[in-house]
Amino acid sequence: MTDMRLSLSFDGPVAHLAICRSEKLNALDAEMIDTLLSLCRHIDRSDARAVILTGEGKAFCAGGDIAAWSALSPEDFGRRWLRDGHQAFDALARLRQPLIAVLNGHCLGGGLELAACADLRIAEAHVKLGLPETGLGVIPGWSGTQRASRRFGAQLIRRMALMAEVFSADQALALGLVDQVVPSGQGMDAAMVVAHRVLARSPRATEITKQLINAAEGEDRERTIEMLAGALVAGSDDLAEGMTAYREKRQPRFGKRD
Repeated sequence: MTDMRLSLSFDGPVAHLAICRSEKLNALDAEMIDTLLSLCRHIDRSDARAVILTGEGKAFCAGGDIAAWSALSPEDFGRRWLRDGHQAFDALARLRQPLIAVLNGHCLGGGLELAACADLRIAEAHVKLGLPETGLGVIPGWSGTQRASRRFGAQLIRRMALMAEVFSADQALALGLVDQVVPSGQGMDAAMVVAHRVLARSPRATEITKQLINAAEGEDRERTIEMLAGALVAGSDDLAEGMTAYREKRQPRFGKRD
């Protein structure tokens, strides 16, 4: 499934992922969630070595489109809206490439949960950040209480989600919600500087290091351990011998080379 409200392009080894629904402040609906998951798979399998995520227009992302979820039954709200959103956001957070989020506009609710998927967040000076969901009678349901707590600290999430605190870009920098603040309109230039720093480093070491950091946070730990262990075994002489023995219909001679 594709959706023209999300755009993916490549500038050499840098992938650019943009939410293009400026008339709705880049709010996400169910079809956009499906497309985001599909695009994450495409990025992960591409030759890109860094990814930049941003929103079109005046907002980074207003989170979930209220019109898209407010009419859902409780069952559909949990089974599809929240579950599918988790799948897409998990795929984004677990991209093998470093992900840089350019917060070029307000970053509230699901938009902050989206930004939390990134490895580094660059906020333009006018940006506000917060988790206002409880004021609408819902919860931060796309890992705002889980991934965001792990990455930013549970007390900070309490202040936003329970006390309705909204932070400016400078406050967010001091609190660790963002990693850099730049003047309005300069977020993409700053992100390209960071992307080129990533490109200057070892691709394989960078990829594995990101996976290990994610695992330390509890992000997809089981799969990361098995994936790294599997890659280690796949490069061994034992695998080559095992496959040769299978093709020759004989018992493998592990550790016994002619």
